[in-house]
Amino acid sequence: MEFRFWETAKAYEGDFQPYTPFPKMADRQAWSRVLPKMAEKSIREGERFLGHVFPEITRDDYSEFSRTGNRVNFEAKYFARRHALVSLIVAECLEDQGRFLEDIKNGIHVILSEEGWQLPPHNSYERGGPNLPYPDPERPVLELFSCETGALMALARYVCGDRLEECDRGVNQEIRTAIRKRILEPYFGHHFWWMGDDDREPMCNWTVWCTQNMLITYCLEEEDPEVLRRAMEKACRSIDCFLKDYGEDGCCDEGAGYFRHAGLCLYDCLEVLDAVTGDHFKELYKWTKIRNIAGYIANVHVTGPYYFNYADCSPLAGRAGVREYGFGLRTGLDALAQFAARDLADSDYPLYSDDVNGASLYHRLQNLFFVPGAVPEQVAKPGDVYYESVGIFVARSSRMDLSVKAGDNGDSHNHNDTGSPILYLDGEPLLADIGVESYCAKTFSDRRYEIWTMQSGYHNLPTICGMDQLPGEDHGASEVDWSISREESRISMELAGSYPEIPGKPDLSYKRTVILSKNDNIVTISDTTNAGDVILNLILTEMPRVEAGSARIGDRARVEWQGAEVSALETLPITDARLKLAWDHDLYRLRLRALADTVTIAIKPLA
Repeated sequence: MEFRFWETAKAYEGDFQPYTPFPKMADRQAWSRVLPKMAEKSIREGERFLGHVFPEITRDDYSEFSRTGNRVNFEAKYFARRHALVSLIVAECLEDQGRFLEDIKNGIHVILSEEGWQLPPHNSYERGGPNLPYPDPERPVLELFSCETGALMALARYVCGDRLEECDRGVNQEIRTAIRKRILEPYFGHHFWWMGDDDREPMCNWTVWCTQNMLITYCLEEEDPEVLRRAMEKACRSIDCFLKDYGEDGCCDEGAGYFRHAGLCLYDCLEVLDAVTGDHFKELYKWTKIRNIAGYIANVHVTGPYYFNYADCSPLAGRAGVREYGFGLRTGLDALAQFAARDLADSDYPLYSDDVNGASLYHRLQNLFFVPGAVPEQVAKPGDVYYESVGIFVARSSRMDLSVKAGDNGDSHNHNDTGSPILYLDGEPLLADIGVESYCAKTFSDRRYEIWTMQSGYHNLPTICGMDQLPGEDHGASEVDWSISREESRISMELAGSYPEIPGKPDLSYKRTVILSKNDNIVTISDTTNAGDVILNLILTEMPRVEAGSARIGDRARVEWQGAEVSALETLPITDARLKLAWDHDLYRLRLRALADTVTIAIKPLA
């Protein structure tokens, strides 16, 4: 395991620079330079919460997760409080007329009064440990959103603390006391799993997401330089633990949606570290692994809002924004910066594009103080790529964008999807990966794969002798072979190892080859097996009109097959709130029964 961040931190012998990530409210000249369009949007957003009644959160609300497994109801209130407070703070900083101060004061006291800042499903002191029904105010838990709340409160005090003190004497000290008790002291007082333990367990987006907010909070709140040095070194050790689970190619195994909380939080960590050490960390932006992590998101982008979505990821994984732009500039990846600039312009510079809950003051201010440069008229599509570390294959033609998942079923936020292709035609989804429903207790439990969207049978994969794939890194593709050229790109793999042992089939083989023929825009899936009992599942975005040996997909495409017949055509109702964000209509599962050892499926445009 490499310790580049930790070693860089240990090598820093200078004094820490004051951390001034954004202008304070008193700097009226700086706030007057915010783009008028962004300022107007932000003030209107703040006005929504004038006279706001912050949602009440009861102990019963908190314990609902432990009683029923539902986390949505509590989180709606929790994030609504923070969204309102962030919006009010930004509006007051822009306007500076005192209109929003009373509501800001109320919001701060509401959050200070919470028994705990951690979410109920994260209310545990060890990874995989029991979730406690109530927070213990004497033993704070550091997790994603308690850390984010700490950064929110520290930034609130930083940007508008003087004005707050005028209307609420002593509030700044209350904030500082709460942050010290709930965030700073627990950071050294208890080892939470996401902090990392060298190479002894896998990390995920939690590590850099939490660490980013810990760094922001420490750099704004800690006055003792030796304690700050210890915090920086501890944070850098955690970042190294996070990076050990990334391949050199930079692929995010949690999917494009989680890149915003993984790769981009890594970028935020670097930005904070570099700011307080006077560019001491800037050489790390040249590290090939860091540059590859930055470039990943453009490579898995399809067009407009769409991404190839594996793991717990939606096809609408979020528009690129300020952080992608900054990451591109810092790593020298001009194509990434241009892609982000174009996407920002196309999405009309949203207030909180990096944060779907609108609850991060840090990200809101990042967006606000971004000054767009030249926006390219068009951005060239990236080339074909294969990410060996995760097994993500991407190929493109003039009209088709194809991805195929090789790898295994042991990814973070895994779905059992080894071998599954995703296909877009003319920028619109055709062969779909459904995504994930709203998180609940079952999502991250030993019952995860009871959820239908996690199962291989609801991906573009075969059901073999009635069996679907199994989870875990021991279940994956083998004999992976791929090639990329101007005329065609292809990938082949053996999928038998992704499935359970099948009685009477000790030598089971299931070979899949997927080819994109670029000149005629045809995708071919060719499967050869000795299983004898195979149902091929295709998840389609439009109701297919089945004909002899083929199916017409709207007015866009035709699916033709040889060696199979239609077994069933099912409607997959999209009723879950999270899925509805991606799909505003039902999806469809076409099931083909294999009649021969080799089945070939060709997907081609109608015109």
